Amino acid sequence: MKRSEINAAIADARLAFERHHWHLPPKPRWDVTGFGLGRFPQNGLVLVNLTDLPEYCEKLMFAKKNQVTLLHCHKKKQEDIICRVGTFAVRVADRTEDWRANRAGKPVRVLINGEEQFFPSNSVIYMIQGDRITLYPGVYHEFWPVSDYCIIGEVSTANDDLNDNFFENLDVGRFEAIEEDEPPLERLVSDM
Repeated sequence: MKRSEINAAIADARLAFERHHWHLPPKPRWDVTGFGLGRFPQNGLVLVNLTDLPEYCEKLMFAKKNQVTLLHCHKKKQEDIICRVGTFAVRVADRTEDWRANRAGKPVRVLINGEEQFFPSNSVIYMIQGDRITLYPGVYHEFWPVSDYCIIGEVSTANDDLNDNFFENLDVGRFEAIEEDEPPLERLVSDM
């Protein structure tokens, strides 16, 4: 991924955050990923790590229409994904005993706005502003804005991007190799 592409993604996210009065902390911890596939407009995400502690973490995310965060699960992390601005879709799927995605598996248990619900594996759920979905460890999920863009919140148990992301597509990498074609607008978590 080119640094210029990362800088443009950060600028777009900043503009959306400012437009909707989301104030970032001093020295925010930016994370921009295209999942190592070279298709950031189709499969990319901008994240700001607001809190990253052993007990819990909080992130603010930005994505444009149809920009998919690919199907993955976590063995340890439980998370709430919250629609802050816009409308987004989230697909949920079951898993096999060896932690592979199972789109034809048994129904998936989640909480929607605090209420337990079960969805057939591979279901798509639409979330509007203020909606919250709680994803338990082992629930495969992917999400994408259906509005022009979305600001998405995440609150979770401890986050381990290096060891607790299991993607359906084995070619996915959590962090990008970066081509330095211009100076960085911000240092990324992966730059540190």
